[in-house]
Amino acid sequence: MSYVARDDRPADKAARYAEVEAEILAVLEGEPNRVARMATVASMLADAFPAFFWTGFYVVDETKTDELVVGPYQGTLGCLRIGFNRGVCGAAARTRTTQIVEDVHAFPGHIACDSRSASEIVVPVFDASGALIAVFDVDATETSAFDASDAYALESLLAKVFGAAA
Repeated sequence: MSYVARDDRPADKAARYAEVEAEILAVLEGEPNRVARMATVASMLADAFPAFFWTGFYVVDETKTDELVVGPYQGTLGCLRIGFNRGVCGAAARTRTTQIVEDVHAFPGHIACDSRSASEIVVPVFDASGALIAVFDVDATETSAFDASDAYALESLLAKVFGAAA
């Protein structure tokens, strides 16, 4: 496996997602530990897309099943805990659907962990049994950084890493 340097990336976002997915799956082959898998995904995606300034997981708390606790991430300090009733991450956990927010400052109840965040995508993460185990959160410093192609690629990758194919 060869890792592609940041300045040698295809311009097409879908092609870059396909490339980094293959790299992530190769690195994780045979690795059963969930934390190691999360840390690797967060790190490799942060490196793969310059627009991603925060990438990471909020894990469903084992004792408070309606609350997320910060997990492996890359970036500035993240919120430590987020209730399912708060912010974009909470909305993704509560509805179990991907949330794409073009302008976080216009999102009711947005939690401003870092004031530089301008847009966000949050993808729910399920295990092989279909249980919600986490959400994957990506922030960008520019508005409208995420679209349906990001949602599709991230949902597909996370299903392969943590779902039935894991």
